[in-house]
Amino acid sequence: MSEVIFNKWLWIIIILLITIGVIPFIIIWVILLLPSPYNMIATFLIIAVWGVVAGYKEWVLFKREEELKKKKEA
Repeated sequence: MSEVIFNKWLWIIIILLITIGVIPFIIIWVILLLPSPYNMIATFLIIAVWGVVAGYKEWVLFKREEELKKKKEA
């Protein structure tokens, strides 16, 4: 049992999971603390960036599928 407790990768994974869970709440808290026009701007900015990233992901997947089809045909 002591090997598990002193394993550095276990603690790295635990810290990363806690960070993944806590960071979004901190971001929401900071946005709520902003003055009135800025919290709305920050919210719309996050939504816009999220949309751009999702579109880019779809474009990359489409290009990858096209390359795979070209390799199969050749």
